[in-house]
Amino acid sequence: MQTGQAGNVQSLMEAGDFPAAASMLADQLAALDASRPAQNGPTTDAKAATKTSDAKRARIEALYLSAVCARYQNDHATARSFVQKLFDIEPFFGRGFLEEAHICRAEGKAREALSNYQRASEANPAILAAWREQIKILEASDQPGMAAHARGELSYYESLPEAVLRAQALLNEGRLLKAEELVKDFLLGAPRHVDAMLLLADISARVGAYEEAEYLLDSALLFAPDNRRAMKDYVLVMRKQQKFAKSSDMCAKLVALDPEDASALFQQTIEHMQHGQNQAATDGIDALLVREPDNPAFLLLRGHIEKALGRQDTAIAAYQRAISVRNDNGQAFYALANLKTYTFSDDEIIVMKALLDDGRCALDDRIHLNFALAAAYEKTGDTDQAFAHYGEGNRMKKAQSRYTSEVMHEELQRQKEFCTPALFAAQSGKGCPAPDPIFIVGLPRAGSTLIEQILASHSQIDGTLELPNILSLSRSLQNEARKTKAGTYPANLHDLSGEELSAHGQAFIEDTRMHRQGAAFFTDKMPNNFRHIGLVSLILPNAKIIDARRDPMDCCFSGFKQLFAQGQEFTYGLAEMGRYYADYVALMDHWQRTLPGKILHVQHEDVLDDLEAQVRRMLDYLGLAFEPACLDFHNTERAVRTASSSQVRQPLNRKGLGAWRPFEKHLDPLKIALGDHYRPENYSG
Repeated sequence: MQTGQAGNVQSLMEAGDFPAAASMLADQLAALDASRPAQNGPTTDAKAATKTSDAKRARIEALYLSAVCARYQNDHATARSFVQKLFDIEPFFGRGFLEEAHICRAEGKAREALSNYQRASEANPAILAAWREQIKILEASDQPGMAAHARGELSYYESLPEAVLRAQALLNEGRLLKAEELVKDFLLGAPRHVDAMLLLADISARVGAYEEAEYLLDSALLFAPDNRRAMKDYVLVMRKQQKFAKSSDMCAKLVALDPEDASALFQQTIEHMQHGQNQAATDGIDALLVREPDNPAFLLLRGHIEKALGRQDTAIAAYQRAISVRNDNGQAFYALANLKTYTFSDDEIIVMKALLDDGRCALDDRIHLNFALAAAYEKTGDTDQAFAHYGEGNRMKKAQSRYTSEVMHEELQRQKEFCTPALFAAQSGKGCPAPDPIFIVGLPRAGSTLIEQILASHSQIDGTLELPNILSLSRSLQNEARKTKAGTYPANLHDLSGEELSAHGQAFIEDTRMHRQGAAFFTDKMPNNFRHIGLVSLILPNAKIIDARRDPMDCCFSGFKQLFAQGQEFTYGLAEMGRYYADYVALMDHWQRTLPGKILHVQHEDVLDDLEAQVRRMLDYLGLAFEPACLDFHNTERAVRTASSSQVRQPLNRKGLGAWRPFEKHLDPLKIALGDHYRPENYSG
């Protein structure tokens, strides 16, 4: 929409001449349709792409204003049709939800209106009207906790300078560059404006520049150390980087500032769960649900805690309750699917399909719904429908990712190039001598949780988590190399002194102590640590390393079907999954050659074939006496927070073997990418 045309439309609407404004908007939409180019595929021409983007925004704006005009003329059906056309272009457009809410309110549908006002403020919290209207409904329906939260958010956004509020609105409508330009211009004149710094940190985090976001938040907290919004943003950015010690410390400060702040207590409960503080997590979520029994986020976390503790029935009840209070809760539907034991009813399948067909769920909910619906169809035996939804969920996740197989291949090649026998010979005898850690590495869905559960059943071994410490150290070494212009990681491993290697190893032992319960040894089952076995061997030369391996087709397809919270971006495509598997095996072969005898390879299928023999083999490698409890691993009571948490509480079974076969006609990209690792003769008969 041209500026002059927009001005004319706005003038007519402000004057109350909605028929005339609607007529002008209809002409504009017709002109946009007539000038729309035929799309034969994505364009690589920058000017053409910009023109297309501008036309898309103009069309969205014209549809939105057309809906407003129709609503003011009490033509709700036409207004809703314009909103639907808008959502067909941009499914999570905040002002679209706002208009749908206004229509529902005009029709006397208070509950539907509230849901859409809340969706509007989730999609774009800079829409002040969405906060104001939901406050009215919440107060009228006696929901004081949620009303108080909405009032606090409204007060905050009303307090922002106009430029910062505008930048916030642009950011949440997907116009990151415009938002960044606006907020940076504002900061030139007000370099210490904390809210502007928080917004710039948010922009950085959304594009994955977490270190820049962390720097901005650190700076903001220097100027305003008790700014609760900055503190909460800091917690989330630290979690994104898996810097859990920092996020935990900040949560403690938040709660100390205001022990009654439900959002701070919620974040602290997440921290308790992350650190394996199960009773504290349970107590925390119970207290929050007493205050707000219908809060879907609280109910979802309650389900996650119950799942981790092996209490399936109460986990299911919590997830179902979360859906009952917000039926488009994709995360709750997926949480049920991710139990691996839950069977969706026909009615639940119909609801999920309707939500996806409606197209107005948040992107994150749509992703979760696709994976949940895929799992539901797989259980019914409809593999074509199941694969279609697995594919769509992965496509959406891949669109958000900057992962490429080429970059990962180069990264793993550098490990082989610089982590040589000469490196290990030169650095021999250094590092921290502690024998405590047992690293379980490999690919996700390769059976590592089963191995961990078996080992954690031993009296001398604590099972912990997928600990982020080695990955964080590798990033620190990369960053240090950039600052000093020294050799990049892992080349700079050659330059580390004995004191540095020992300090890094000792820091790992100290920083992970919070996850232990007092046994002599403990597991770290972060699968991606296989990329850094050279680093592990230098800083912790007496650590044990177990490589959990599984049949390539079973492993890769299982990874493709799993929606991971973060950090496994190679799973979003079959070809990417296959290439990653091939690169993983090549790097593990390198580690076996350069560190002979250091790593124990455990094949998942061998564990299924002869559990006792493999248990004894693992314990012999660890230098520990056999204990029968390791064979009864499914009876061991401990929190398990991975996708396999339900499966490892069952006796050993072979249900997962060959699970890819019903989908075989869809899996050619995976077979090709696996190369020699896919051998048809291995699967005949």
